[in-house]
Amino acid sequence: MLTNTPTHYGLVARAFHWLMALFIIALLVQGFWMTNLTYDHPWYNKALVIHDAFGVLAFLLFILRLVWRFYDPAPSYEEELASWERWIAGTVHVLLYLLMGAIPITGYLITTATGSPVSIFGWFELPALLGPQPGMEDMAGKIHLYLGLGMIFLVSMHVVATLKHHFIDRNHALHRMIEFFH
Repeated sequence: MLTNTPTHYGLVARAFHWLMALFIIALLVQGFWMTNLTYDHPWYNKALVIHDAFGVLAFLLFILRLVWRFYDPAPSYEEELASWERWIAGTVHVLLYLLMGAIPITGYLITTATGSPVSIFGWFELPALLGPQPGMEDMAGKIHLYLGLGMIFLVSMHVVATLKHHFIDRNHALHRMIEFFH
């Protein structure tokens, strides 16, 4: 089943979900690890190049996911969810989507603040659309950090809520995203 049904996620939606989860977790961990590196650390520049490249790939995956989401809407929420749970779930999902778009954009602004392009593993480059922008690197860096912290908070809420629904409420919210056959 490639597409979603009214009650279950299809293979494509599940693949997008878990690939984005891997990208987000890896980029968040690497991003916070990088904040502890000094300019003379041997991994400082390498880590930035890797982080930038994977950030762009995550953004491209996000765009594909967004297009797929419009083509193949998500299943309805579990019937037993209270209206406030549906509202919170919907709000968290919208905020997660906004952050999946905004975090890479602020990362792009950090990297291109000097007018340099973003290299994607040497395969291609994204040009600096604005040219050198004094002060943009620091401002975009702060926003990038705060958005990353927001992402950690929302992902944590998402995981905790899913585990609560699975282990306490005993509903099928988790099964809808992990099962291969139903």
